[in-house]
Amino acid sequence: MTNEGASHADTPLLFIWKRQLRSRALNECVKLNSGGVCSQEAKCGFAIILMALYWCTECIPLAMTALLPVVLFPMLGIMEASEVCVQYLKDSNMLFFGGLLVAIAVEHWNLHKRIALQVLLIVGVKPSLLMIGFMSTTAFLSMWISNTASTAMMLPIANAVLQQLCDTEARAEEREMGLRAAKDGQDNETFEMNEKKEGSITKEQKYEKLSKGMSLSVCYSASIGGTATLTGTTPNVILKGQIDELFPGNGGIINFASWFGFAFPNMVLMLALSWLWLQFLYLGFNLKKSFGCGTKKETDQEAFQVIKDEYKKLGRMTFAEACVLTIFTLLVLLWFTREPGFIPGWATVLFNKDKEFVTDGTVAILMSSLFFCIPSKFPTCRGSADDDDDFSTLLNWDIVHEKMPWNILLLLGGGFALAHGSEVSGLSIWLGECLIPLQSIPPFAISILLCLLVAMFTECSSNTATTTLFLPILASMAIAIQIHPMYVMLPCTIAASLAFMLPVATPPNAIAFSYGNLKVIDMAKAGFVLNFVGVLIINLAVNTWGAAMFDLNTFPSWANITKTP
Repeated sequence: MTNEGASHADTPLLFIWKRQLRSRALNECVKLNSGGVCSQEAKCGFAIILMALYWCTECIPLAMTALLPVVLFPMLGIMEASEVCVQYLKDSNMLFFGGLLVAIAVEHWNLHKRIALQVLLIVGVKPSLLMIGFMSTTAFLSMWISNTASTAMMLPIANAVLQQLCDTEARAEEREMGLRAAKDGQDNETFEMNEKKEGSITKEQKYEKLSKGMSLSVCYSASIGGTATLTGTTPNVILKGQIDELFPGNGGIINFASWFGFAFPNMVLMLALSWLWLQFLYLGFNLKKSFGCGTKKETDQEAFQVIKDEYKKLGRMTFAEACVLTIFTLLVLLWFTREPGFIPGWATVLFNKDKEFVTDGTVAILMSSLFFCIPSKFPTCRGSADDDDDFSTLLNWDIVHEKMPWNILLLLGGGFALAHGSEVSGLSIWLGECLIPLQSIPPFAISILLCLLVAMFTECSSNTATTTLFLPILASMAIAIQIHPMYVMLPCTIAASLAFMLPVATPPNAIAFSYGNLKVIDMAKAGFVLNFVGVLIINLAVNTWGAAMFDLNTFPSWANITKTP
């Protein structure tokens, strides 16, 4: 769910540079703590700059950088250690943890593959329809499971289908040439070989372009799909946590239902325009050729058979798959109906009359705990009592321990610790005062510029680190210039997922690039346009239905923080 690139072996020169960076930062920290007079704001600013530097260079693991506030804030006299450590396990972490448990269960029982193949059987194998099918399926899966996992599953299926299309078309052309030569009575082998060679080159170029477009469509739709749900990608959860931390009186402005209501239409629009751009870039706009207009060729039937055979290998839906699907469906329904906004939700009626006792995190943990209680096979009276397989549950802790990205929970906690440190030290108020001159700039222009900045920054840095660093600053700016904090924080959070230009920007991009059919220039050319398109769509959403949903055209009373805590 993050866009952390894979770490590479350090060269001797890079190793020396990293060691010097670490020692220099440590010396500065000691000087700052023992030397002259220094304000709390400056000390907190130093900690944030140091962590930003470490996150950008990855000279130590990102999760270890996220733990630095536990060391720096107490040693610099900003907060007590006990107060810092509490920030690492909040309600947002529980929400994310519960969502990840559901994703692990879906992947473990191969439910995501069944859903993907079923969708592809419905849309068919015409080039444009196939791209729509792969993009919509990948985006849907990324709403609930890891972007990396959905990309890793969909790309091999896409390559297998395209290879089958290519091979079948080659055989059909050979048969057609043989029949034509027999009909015309041609014995000229040289002419036949030249024609065959030219046709082969044209076909290879065609499928090479199609393969590039399909690979990019899968990895891009994984990143886009993750923005649609609150638990779809880490920046979304960070935004909720930061809003709740910095503005405790916000009244639960962000929950699963409100996020989905805003982000899902935005995701659909972004996905549609991404498809149009990739269609233009790699398939052209020959609708008759791309959509097939109802024609059925042998190549299509054989490629369709590949998908059908893959689906048959899965067999009938098992008891475990049915249980996981039921729990997943119930979880989504409970999330949507907990606090829908237009009517009182079940949580308000039953539990949250005076305070918000039950949150989305409560629901996530409740439903995900069922995976450890329900057996993976239908209970029967037959069989030996010693057979462990009959009594194994849908999930066990060994599976969770192996597949759970524990580092993400630390990254979330590090972000909350930074936000709290900025608030306690007074850094957030100081930043706000420095940003007051921005009042003369129209809010929509500020939002677009900040989104472009975040989108560029996330190309070379983790989207988790990007949102963690930017959101507290954006909150301070919003308070200073008296605009709704969500007006800038919300679009910038989604912009952090627009990492389309570089293979190292996000794991889905790296997986697509690893198949060998893409060059950096291909990804950069397609991604550059999509970055701008994405920023414009996000700001369109914020200024239309987003403004109506969250009342973004006013400065809320809960954001009017004028005194240092």
